[in-house]
Amino acid sequence: NVELVVGDVRDEAALGKAMDDVDAVVHLAAVVGVGQSMYEIRRYMDVNTVGCAVMLEQLVARRERIQRHVVASSMSIYGEGQYRNARTGEGGLAPSLRPEAQLAERRWELETATGDALEPERTAESKPLLPTSVYAVSKRDHEELCLSIGAAYNVPTLALRLFNVYGPRQALSNPYTGVAAIFASRLLNGHAPIAFEDGLQTRDFVHVRDVVQANLLALSTPSAAGQKFNVGSGVPASIADIARTQAQAMKLNAQLEDRGEFRVGDIFACYADLEHSRRNLGFQPQVDLLQGMEEFVGW
Repeated sequence: NVELVVGDVRDEAALGKAMDDVDAVVHLAAVVGVGQSMYEIRRYMDVNTVGCAVMLEQLVARRERIQRHVVASSMSIYGEGQYRNARTGEGGLAPSLRPEAQLAERRWELETATGDALEPERTAESKPLLPTSVYAVSKRDHEELCLSIGAAYNVPTLALRLFNVYGPRQALSNPYTGVAAIFASRLLNGHAPIAFEDGLQTRDFVHVRDVVQANLLALSTPSAAGQKFNVGSGVPASIADIARTQAQAMKLNAQLEDRGEFRVGDIFACYADLEHSRRNLGFQPQVDLLQGMEEFVGW
């Protein structure tokens, strides 16, 4: 029951063919990768931002028929996640990236200008957006373009802010597809996973089946229109946790290799606050990290 139309998201004719006679659009098309985007600037903005604009022109031309539009946004638009001051207890803080001088001293955790430690807390949709890469800027463009056009032309639209998606059939050959794919490739080839910093940076890994669930809910929940929703597991997992869980799933006894190296521009922690998504979208992740990694490495 699926028709596959192969084309470029910037190709008006291909998009028009794909969108004829449909009543909903889920826009997932993008080139991905934070690091790669920083030196392929034009390509990322052309495919992602211009491609989104081309898609929206086709959507507007069919606005009488299209009843729902869902766009894939990204957790990358947050920059660093949300923090609280460990000394004062003040929460809801949105710090900037760690300065390179601090990283050079191997001080990985965030702190205030006066030296107070900052502790990660769940990142809510209300956190200010601080995109720190070309890719992140282009995904913010996706979200803001789609929501504004949806409101202007009365096409019910909502944005899903996807966290670190993994699962069967994800690309393994692209070095920018994420730590789960990179670690799996090393383990399968008998090499230890390599961590930047000390491996204690935290992310939110969400299984692709839970992302599918979120998209189906987005298509079927009328009251969700016009809103932005986090789509993650809601559980922080360190880079070291990912290495251990993958090794466990593969029945290997591999140790994470910590070289103490760092990448300027990396965030320290970001994981999803799912309260808004649970309450207003009905989203509840079903796949925990070990179960998901067992399925991933099995594939």
